[in-house]
Order: sequence, then structure tokens, then C-alpha cells
Amino acid sequence: MLASRLTEDAGTRVLLVEAGSRDPLPAAADPQAWPSLAGTSMDWGDVSVSVPGSPRVRLPRGRGVGGSSAINAMSFIRGHRASYDAWVAAGATGWGFDDLLPFLKRSEHVEGRDPAVRGNGGPLRLWRVSPPHPLSETMLEAARQVGHPLVNDIDSGVQEGFGWAEFTIVDGRRQSAADAYLRPALQRPNLDVVTDALVHRLLFSGERCTGLKYKVGSEVVSVTCDRDVVLAAGAIGSPQLLMRSGVGPQSHLREVGVPIVADLPGVGANLHDHPLTGVVYRSRQPVVGSVGNGGGEAKGTIRTTADAAWPDVQLFCAIAPMLGDTVPGPERGAGYTIVVAILAPFSRGSVRLASADPAAAPLIDPAYFSDSRDLDAAVTGLRAARDLGNAPAFAPWRGEEAQPGLPARDDHQLRGYVRRSMHTYFHYAGTCRMGTDDHAVVDTELRVRGIEGLRVIDASVMPTPVNANTNATVYGIAERAAHLLRARAAARV
Repeated sequence: MLASRLTEDAGTRVLLVEAGSRDPLPAAADPQAWPSLAGTSMDWGDVSVSVPGSPRVRLPRGRGVGGSSAINAMSFIRGHRASYDAWVAAGATGWGFDDLLPFLKRSEHVEGRDPAVRGNGGPLRLWRVSPPHPLSETMLEAARQVGHPLVNDIDSGVQEGFGWAEFTIVDGRRQSAADAYLRPALQRPNLDVVTDALVHRLLFSGERCTGLKYKVGSEVVSVTCDRDVVLAAGAIGSPQLLMRSGVGPQSHLREVGVPIVADLPGVGANLHDHPLTGVVYRSRQPVVGSVGNGGGEAKGTIRTTADAAWPDVQLFCAIAPMLGDTVPGPERGAGYTIVVAILAPFSRGSVRLASADPAAAPLIDPAYFSDSRDLDAAVTGLRAARDLGNAPAFAPWRGEEAQPGLPARDDHQLRGYVRRSMHTYFHYAGTCRMGTDDHAVVDTELRVRGIEGLRVIDASVMPTPVNANTNATVYGIAERAAHLLRARAAARV
């Protein structure tokens, strides 16, 4: 997206360097096939470190043009406005909901919504699944029956309740960032794209970042630039590359033998994600496929405590036993899951280097549920999921509760189940957070503190969790960053 927006200015030349392939696997285009992309060449294949009391967790993230937007589940939901305003309270002045809204709108094209808060004419064409899966229709009716509000635009950031979600699916095919932004720009003479290129490290002259070194096949290439190097490698890849280049906590860099360029203790800290659990049911009738992404067309949020500043749990019905890789349950087609996602986690993890070797996988500790408040939210979410699952609307579908099962009733039992069933929502963020304190990595113009000519523009800059699937927010961050970069370039002329 950045490459596309910046090269709209013919006087700006951009080199985009991508570790993965230029062309996605055929399955990437099929909205229903997204789960099959984990573990393929389009996935970095990360696994969390081993932590006593917690299972190791597979942590898929996109490798290829389009990044994780080429392998994700295509949900396009903004967070509640208060979860963006929390960024300002955390030191990211000028990044509240109203500040970001014009750029969120700029990315999207959606019809029939309030033009005050929704965009029309942007590259991303959003779609509500039609016809929706019967289980999604059942989910909304169950929400109404148990007393949750139904709203007409849960994706806007200004409505709270249950409703139909939107997806980056166009004419039955995935629309990734590459599809929407990059491919239409590939013929521009001021844009160069290098793929299958693993970046080894950034290059510096004193306190200025001057370029980078990458490897294609057996060839190592060094390239320099006279303006900005921008990292958009995500909440795992960006801190990994910074640390491999000598920018990060000096004690850790010394441990792995990396010469120190800048001591920034916040690099790789503050990792947060939205962990999942859920209630799995056996179905009384076959659960067939969907024309969309495989369920979740209807989503809703709740507040698990009276003093929650914004909804902190998301609920939706997946048309598969979604937690089947961590707890036993029915086979695909014979069950469904009412999923519970923790949207405002207090737990914070980290990304660290295993070694200075560019080919070495990072050490990722998500620290899920290390803060007991997240377990409390998960337990409340499970009880809310059971309320939905036991509503009259689900009667034609509802078989026995396969997980956690009826014996799991008290908080202690449910807490144990949460730890066993925990799954990532693939929403890694926060590891190069924006702010002004000593542990902030970038300033409010996304410039790496203490380094000239280097910025980070991806989910890693989020100071605190946004309470929604992160895809829409990352597009908004990038649209605003492109505006900042182009304004700075214009000021030089």
C-alpha cells in the first residue's frame, strides 16, 4: 500500500523488498481456503517459545507480496473509537479515532453506509457475505434472543453490538493489499519490486539509516537511499530486523553478538495479540461450507465488566470446530464453535533474537493470559458464548457441548479449559510502539527514535490493542503514514 501511494508522486522512487514470492499460491484467492495457507510457503511458520504452563502455539504470518493480507481470514472491522483514543493517552498524540478516521475511510469502498464515517471510492471493495451461512443467521437471532443489541454497521467503530461483518472479498476472490494497491501500480517507472529477497540488516552512517543489505539466491545486494527506509514487516518481522541491525535493547543485543547502533529497550517488547477460546458443539445436522470465508459473517462485542472502557470480548460462530488442533472435538462438517476473542488483553509478550543469523527464526513469547484479568474476561466470554449457544435459535443445530463440556462449570475449571484451548487470532501488534517515553520505539510520525531516515509503518506501532481484527486498522495507519511522507517530501521542494 505504501509503495502504491508513494509512487503516485512521479518524483518519488520506491524499492519494495519482499522475502516471499511475487505470486501467491492458487489457494490464496479462494476465501474458504485461508486455513490451508498456514504452514505453506506463504507463511513464515513461526511457533511460540516453550513457556512452563502454556502450550506452544503456531503463529502464522504472511510471507509474500501482500503480507498477511494474502493469507488472513479477510475480516475488515474497525475497533471501537475509544480503543484508538487510548493510543493518545499512551503518548501517541494525534492518533485518536477522529484523527485516523479520514485515512480509514480513504482505504475503503463500501456502499449504503453513513458517509460521515465510511469511505466510498477507496481501493478495498468491501462485501457482506450473501447469502450468509445459516449458522451466522442463527447467531444473530440468538444474540437478539438473549438481549444483545443488533446494529447495522459493526465495522464503523462507532456502533456497539452484533451485526453483519464485511470482508475483503471481491467477486468470490480474496482482495489482498497487493491486489487492491500494488498490482495496479506495477507498471510505474518509479516503482521497483524485488521478491524472494531476505533482508539481512539495515545499513547506517552514524545515526542515519542509509539503506539495507538483502540476499536473493546466492547474491548479497546492498542498496542505499537518500530519503527514508521504511519497515513494514509486521509486529514480528520489524522488531526482528531492527534488532538484527543493532537497534534494540543493548543487553539482549550483546547476548546474541549484534553490534549496538542504538539502545532502544522497547524494541520487541509490548507484544499483544487477541487470544481465542470458545464453546464447541456437535451439530444435529450437517454443517456445509460457506460462500464467504467459512463463517464469522455475524460478529458482536460485549463488555465483560461494568467499568470496561470499550467492548473487550468478540463473539462469533465459526462453521467448524475451530479449536480442534488444541482440544478434541467433532470433525469438520459435524460441529461448530461459538468463538470468544479477548480484544483488550492486559498481557504483554516479546519478540527476541535467537541469534544474529538472518535465517534464524525469532523467539516469540506471546505471554497469553500472563495477566489474570485476561483469564477473567475469557471465562466471562465463555459464559456469554454458552448463553448464545443455548438460545432457542440454535435448537435445530445444537447437539452436545463437546468443549469445554458440561462438567466445566466453575471458574477454576473454565480457566483450565481456556489455557488448554487457547489459539491465536493472528493479530500480533505493539512491538515497536508509538509514543514519547523512553520505551517508545517510534515517534508520532513513525520515525525510529534516535535514528534519522528510518520509520516503522505496520501493526507493531500500535501502543495498545485495538478491539477488532487488526487488518482495517493497519490500512488506516499506512494511509496516514503515506500522507505524512508525501507532505514531508513536498515541504522539501
